[in-house]
Amino acid sequence: MGVEFLFERTVAQKIGFIEGNMAQEIYDIAIIGGGPVGMFAAFYAGLRDTKVILLESLATLGGQVTSLYPEKTILDVAGFSATKGTDFIAALSQQLQRFPVDIRTQTTVVNLEKSGNLFTVITNNGTSIQAKTVIVATGKGAFEPRKIQVAGVDNLVGQGVHYFIKNKHDFDNHHIAIAGGGDSAVDMATMLSHIAAETTLIHRRDNFRAMEQSVKTLMASKVIRETPKKILSVSKQPDGRLKLRLAHVKDNQQVNDIIVNDLIINYGFISENKTIQAWAVQPKLAGQVFAVNQTLETNVPGLFAIGDASHYIGKADLIAIGLGEAPSAVNAAIRCFDPNRGGPGHSSSMVLKDTIVRND
Repeated sequence: MGVEFLFERTVAQKIGFIEGNMAQEIYDIAIIGGGPVGMFAAFYAGLRDTKVILLESLATLGGQVTSLYPEKTILDVAGFSATKGTDFIAALSQQLQRFPVDIRTQTTVVNLEKSGNLFTVITNNGTSIQAKTVIVATGKGAFEPRKIQVAGVDNLVGQGVHYFIKNKHDFDNHHIAIAGGGDSAVDMATMLSHIAAETTLIHRRDNFRAMEQSVKTLMASKVIRETPKKILSVSKQPDGRLKLRLAHVKDNQQVNDIIVNDLIINYGFISENKTIQAWAVQPKLAGQVFAVNQTLETNVPGLFAIGDASHYIGKADLIAIGLGEAPSAVNAAIRCFDPNRGGPGHSSSMVLKDTIVRND
């Protein structure tokens, strides 16, 4: 049973009205954002037997992993030594199918209101959804790849210039260049070096801003490193290949040309939260994201934020961190609308109680 079937089934079951009367259905938890963190939060909310709805503005679940880095290898999630982005999202989707979560894609939250102890979530299609609590898992908002500032490159997108890749085997036996120096660029370079005829990584600094082990793997690979270099121009050759003119970052007279089949630009992405800024409910911000306390709650009671949408002192923006925050936020949300409900048990706690030695 796929996510699409689950979506159709749950929407058919929950058309917005409780059978027998015309009262609007009230969800225990509304989760805004269907990336990996939002997906896991929805699964865990189902595990806690809550009535939960998951809202995602894009056509599919998976967030940035699905849209920008489906072929990227994910290394920082416990239990996965190395998993491709698409496989990771597929595993989360399969996990999510265990419970009847109401999943609604292509649904943007245009306003969030609160009256008393109840939130009203208003979407782009005019639907109003009521929930006792809300968990925001939108990351830093809408995103798009950060563009390279070189004249004429935009006209070559799809003709050898790429901002992200859907299938790594499109580059089999190609001569490719990757521009960037962060985790994604470094990991992509080492990954594609195994299938490409030649891989060149272009970065403005000698040092790379990736995980230390990823940099070690890069240094031990056959990837050609052009550093500290910048791209001055990109031009289409008569045979369809691209000529890249590179220059030393401190001296435009020190130039060299390379010929490649493909240029992959990996400068990260630009995000904005203009939609969230238009909400009636406006929690305290820390930069562009929500400031939260130790339970992941904002200064608005009942409104939580997890993953890249939240900030607290010492936080690292990793998928693994967001996945850990999801159960904490769900449990805290449950305590908001049902303070007398016991928390989740843990099997090891039973063993510990049985082995306590009494001295009285």
